[in-house]
Parts: sequence; structure tokens; C-alpha cells
Amino acid sequence: MNRGPRSSCDDRAVSPHESHHHSAVHSHAHGHGPATPVSRHLRKVIAAVLIPFAAAVAVGLVVLWPGGAPPHKPSGVGFDQPTERARVVKVAEVNCADVHAEQQPPPPSPTGQPPAGGADKGKPCQQATIKVTTGENAGRTFQAVVTPDALRHYTTGQDVVVAYSPKAPKDLQYSVSDVDRTLPMWVLAAIFAFAVVIVGRLRGVLALVALAASFVVLTLFILPAILQGSNPLVVAVVGGSAIMLIALYLCHGLTARTSVAVLGTLASLLLIGLFGSVFINWALLTGNTDDTTGLVHGLYPDIEIRGLLLAGIIIGSLGVLDDVTVTQTAAVWELKEADPSAGWRKLYGAAMRIGRDHIASVVNTLVLAYAGAALPLLLLFSIAQSSVGTVATSEVVAEEIIRTLVGSIGLVAAVPLTTLLAALVVSADRKGRGAPGDDGRAGTGQRSGADPVAEVGVGANAPTGAVESRPARRGGGGRRRKR
Repeated sequence: MNRGPRSSCDDRAVSPHESHHHSAVHSHAHGHGPATPVSRHLRKVIAAVLIPFAAAVAVGLVVLWPGGAPPHKPSGVGFDQPTERARVVKVAEVNCADVHAEQQPPPPSPTGQPPAGGADKGKPCQQATIKVTTGENAGRTFQAVVTPDALRHYTTGQDVVVAYSPKAPKDLQYSVSDVDRTLPMWVLAAIFAFAVVIVGRLRGVLALVALAASFVVLTLFILPAILQGSNPLVVAVVGGSAIMLIALYLCHGLTARTSVAVLGTLASLLLIGLFGSVFINWALLTGNTDDTTGLVHGLYPDIEIRGLLLAGIIIGSLGVLDDVTVTQTAAVWELKEADPSAGWRKLYGAAMRIGRDHIASVVNTLVLAYAGAALPLLLLFSIAQSSVGTVATSEVVAEEIIRTLVGSIGLVAAVPLTTLLAALVVSADRKGRGAPGDDGRAGTGQRSGADPVAEVGVGANAPTGAVESRPARRGGGGRRRKR
């Protein structure tokens, strides 16, 4: 009989009664459960590395904690303007000329073809009456005109977001800036959470909690600290490390296997920070490549935009790094469970064969993700018929290329680093255990002075044949040793 997989807490909290079980059912269940714990000595070694690191992250959070974003008066430009909720209460068709929204004829085409947009000529415009529902002027109405060629049209009862300009004339103080997407966004988030919990069960719930914690660190620490003038790179390292510790240990348990993944992720993040800093400076990237970045720099001149670019690279790579390092450590642990006699070289070689496939898929994922995000920009370059060299070396594209390549270098390096570290840890802790010459003390419940948690871990690494034969040898094992 085989017991199903248990939660990650099982490999840390084993009752004394469970540690004295001798049945084949008990021993066999460990081979299919969570990661076998390592010895007390090795846990102390890992803790000696990670506890100072975690303490440094905690100190960094306290020292750099911003206490909220700095106050400022909205400039009224772009996103930096007050907004209120409103609702479309009436939509009517009107003559475009009557509302001074008549379309200008487009210039003739060089090829003699009729100009685009001719189909919209002569169509009526829409005049929407919109009622403000929040703020100090709740109840006020204003009109918005929608031309036939506009991409967004309104319907009666539709909720919208309006921008408020208090210094403008009264009739022009409100204007529609966007539609209200609150309901569909919440519904989609609920579907996502439901799918994660149904498939992942307890792990899914913990993953959602870790996601919420990451969002809290991002919004309450990283963003306000950067706005307060702290170095973006330092803030990103401290905040990213806090997110990494919370997410990994919460989702995968406080185990040695998770600690190895943390160490591999940390080493890769340091490599990404080093390469990113070198090539951002070498390529003379300013980081000011769009209107949003320019607006942020205009509102907060003390922010180092180049450091903001590097911080974005580190935070953007963190999520994929977690996936790579956790997968590689899990692969090493499972390979050791399958072949307890394997040394670190054999484990490293087998796990690297898994890692190479992971590298190929992850790098392709990153490239396609960045290409998809920059697709409108790439279309503009295609329309302009610019050469590949010109496009690639322009700052707006070079920034994305460097971001992709630096992140990919960190991901590629994470595989051998994490795999080697995991192979050394799992082999150093169980060298010679479970070999044919094992006296079977872990299976018979005889204690050799090791702590109970580690002793249970030894039993998980014994060969299957030895484990299954222990009940038959249990009664006479002592008599054979007396002879």
C-alpha cells in the first residue's frame, strides 16, 4: 500500500512515534513523499549562510522603509492627474459638424488609391452624456463627442473613468480618460485563484498568499522607496530578496532543498546585477525611452533612471529564476531518492540533462515575452523599413535586448550553479547510506545518536529491496549479530 504525497511540513515535524515505525509501508511512503530532510549538521551549515543574509534583508527593509510615497500636487499630465468614477447616462447620434467634430479629408495616396477612412465619411458622431459619480462634484454631467473612426464607443449605463482638471474652465474640467474595467478584472482574478486552488490545493493556496505578499512588498516598499530617492538598485536587491525568501519558503517549506534553491537564486541575481550594470553603462543607455519614464523623471528629478532600468531587470528576472532553481533542486533530490548510491558527479550529470531542456525553453520564453510586449514598436520599425542593425542598436530596442540577454545569462547560469550546489549538499549528507553494506539501523528503529528528523531521512534513502525485506529480518536480526 502506498500513501499519497504529504505537505512540505511532514519532512520537518515527525513525531517520535512515527520515527519508531518499522513496517515496509512506513518506509516505502517516504520515498514518494516530500524531500527527505538533511542532517542537523548540514542544516546548521546552511543556516550559517542564510540567516545572516535574511537578517541583512530585514535590516535593509527597516533602514530603507519609505513610509509611503512622497506627497506632491498632481501635474495634470498623463497618469499624474486626479481621476473619478462616472457613468454614461445617455448616448445620442448627432451631426459631426454641429458638434465641431467634422473629419478632415486625409491626404491623397501616392499610388493614386483612394485614401483610407473614406467609409467613415458622412457617418454621424455620438454625443455621450456622462454623470460623475464620485468626488466633490458627484452628480455633475458633461458631454463627450465620439467620432465615427474612434476605437472606443460608449453605451448607456457604461462605467467610465474621468480625469479632473480643477484649473480648467468649468465645462472642460472633466474628460473621459478610460473605461472602468473593475468587474472583468476581478472576475478573471477569481477564475485564476480558483484554478490555482483546485489544481494546487494547499500548495496553490500558499502560492496565492506568496503572490499577495510579493505585491505588498512591491507596492509598500519598492515603489515608494524609489520615489523617496533611495538607490533603485539597492531597493530592488533588498525588495527582491525579501520577495524571494517569502515566496520560496512559503510555497516549498522551510527545508534544506528550498534553502539550496534560495542560494542558487541569490547567486544568479548577483550575476544579473553585475552584467546589467556593466552593459547598461557600456551601451550608454539612459533608461528614458518612453513618455512614462520621462514623466516620472520630470516629477521626481532625483530618481536615477538608469538605476531604475537595472532594478527592473533584476525584479523581472526573479520570477523565472525561482522556477529554474526550484526545479533543479527538486530534480537532484528525486534522482538521489531513485539511486541512493549515486555520487555528486552522477547526480550533477543527470540533473544537468534536465536543466539543458529547461534552459532552452526558458530562454525562448523570455525572448518571446519581450518581443510580444514590444510588438507595436517593432511594427513601427517595419513600417519605416529600417535595417535590422539600425533597429537593434536604437536605444528603445537595445534596452529590451540587453534586458533579455542579461536576464537570460542569469537564468542559464542558475542551472549549473544550483544543480552543483544541490548535488554537493545531498551527496555530502548521505554518503554511503543505503548502500548494500548498510546494517539497516534506520529501518529497525535503532538509534545511532543522530537527531530523529535526520534518522527518518536515512530510512528514505535505503534501497527498495532492503526496505521491503526489513520486516522479515526484524525478529532475527539481533541473533545474527550475536553470532
